[in-house]
Amino acid sequence: MDLAGVAIAIFDSGVRLAAPLLFACLAGLWSERAGVVDIGLEGKMLAAAFAAAAASHATGSAWAGLGAGVAASVALGLVHGFASITQRGNQIVSGVALNMLAAGLTALIGNAWYRQGGRTPPLEGAMRFEPLSLPGAAQLRDTPVLGLLYSEVVSGQTVLIYVALAAVLATAVVLKRTRFGLRIRAVGENPAAIDTAGISVTGLRYAAVVIAGVLCGLGGAYLSLAQAAGFLPQMTAGKGFIALAALIFAKWRAWPALGACFLFGLLDAVAIRLQGVSLPGIGLAPVQAIQALPYALTVILLAGFIGKAIPPRASGLPYVKER
Repeated sequence: MDLAGVAIAIFDSGVRLAAPLLFACLAGLWSERAGVVDIGLEGKMLAAAFAAAAASHATGSAWAGLGAGVAASVALGLVHGFASITQRGNQIVSGVALNMLAAGLTALIGNAWYRQGGRTPPLEGAMRFEPLSLPGAAQLRDTPVLGLLYSEVVSGQTVLIYVALAAVLATAVVLKRTRFGLRIRAVGENPAAIDTAGISVTGLRYAAVVIAGVLCGLGGAYLSLAQAAGFLPQMTAGKGFIALAALIFAKWRAWPALGACFLFGLLDAVAIRLQGVSLPGIGLAPVQAIQALPYALTVILLAGFIGKAIPPRASGLPYVKER
């Protein structure tokens, strides 16, 4: 394969690996814009991945699995909302508890149901989302660079990747151009002003938590129904935390979040490509070092290139109505 082919293959892999990060990052954006810190992105994605795989295997339909994954994620999101919004508990503690709960429950239930060490049976055919071929992809495949880019990267992706891109556009437009988006942003900056205007702070924050749950559910379902062919214990592998890093890197904005998630996905793709490759002056690098590369670069990028990132002023602060 020539250099252009290798670059396009890495680019394509980066897009696929960035999709779950993008869903989780947008989920965190909605939640934190409304003033609710969501450390539990990882746990919601993991629960969604398991629920999606289990439902898809039981029904034979990837769409049924997708619905189950979204429902599981929203349910955990409402638990987080109840603890942090209604009960005014510590949002960080609640999110960490959700992560631990999801990690333990998915492995426990998976092993009890399937007796495969927490894994679900492999998903085949209609049980998972297959890549879509866009019009003209086959005809343009032999066209140098642009044709290959269209046929391999733009085309040939699962429907959830296109949904992720649409979610970026929807998030950017709704938060910036609509009354609902303005209220969401306001409740994350000055909830007292929203309350004074007669608008429910609790209702807006719960709405943001539900939207975040839906997006996390899509990301978790993507992992088990599109990127893989079933559920594996701990298959999120820190993606929820990398999504939080991408959110900070993007400074809580939708389009920069797309760029940040793609950057982290591309780093992951390069790390996968480097496994088993002899590097000049180094030789064959240990697999563990290559696998740690995206996480190390995440720390370096956040420490050296992000600058000052200021979250919404009311983020993480429970609202107490003044009497």
